[in-house]
Amino acid sequence: MPAIASTLNLPAPLLTEVEAATYLNLTRRALQAWRYQGRGPKYVKISARAVRYRVEDLQHWVETRLRTSTSDPGHE
Repeated sequence: MPAIASTLNLPAPLLTEVEAATYLNLTRRALQAWRYQGRGPKYVKISARAVRYRVEDLQHWVETRLRTSTSDPGHE
């Protein structure tokens, strides 16, 4: 019997701030600072104090950070 989540075609679960930081091998504080500065990966604001991240947004953010040379400035 297939799992219920797969039969309902539910989206992937949202990651907490700590889980997202672990996924990116960063600190929670780095993600907090980037949100404040308007940088970093996209996030979902659940409530005034609850922030979540979608794995696909973290992956996309990492992909946009890829460089082939130290002289490649990319975009911030």
